[in-house]
Amino acid sequence: MNFNPLDLMKNAQKIQEQMGSFQEKLAGIDATGSAGGGMVEVDLNGKFEILAVRIAPEVVTDGDTEMVQDLVMAAFSNAHEKIRGAITRELGSMAGGMGIPGLSNMLGLA
Repeated sequence: MNFNPLDLMKNAQKIQEQMGSFQEKLAGIDATGSAGGGMVEVDLNGKFEILAVRIAPEVVTDGDTEMVQDLVMAAFSNAHEKIRGAITRELGSMAGGMGIPGLSNMLGLA
């Protein structure tokens, strides 16, 4: 088996360029998670930053803050899973099926 360091460098540079492009795309990926039948919604972007939280007025009137907290956490988790799926799909298309072992783990997606 021949090992060509120049080929390795070219591939590494290409992957680095693709990852830079991917970082830019992350901000454009977004998802809405919901809980309580849509009574609480959380919007996240691909960098896992919270963009918005919406809580239906009827949730707050009960004064049950523990339930509201649970619904917000559930909505966040739902949005988080959607973002992870979108990122995983985007990585798959970017890598063109290269099947880089451990890439999802390295990015915290596994």
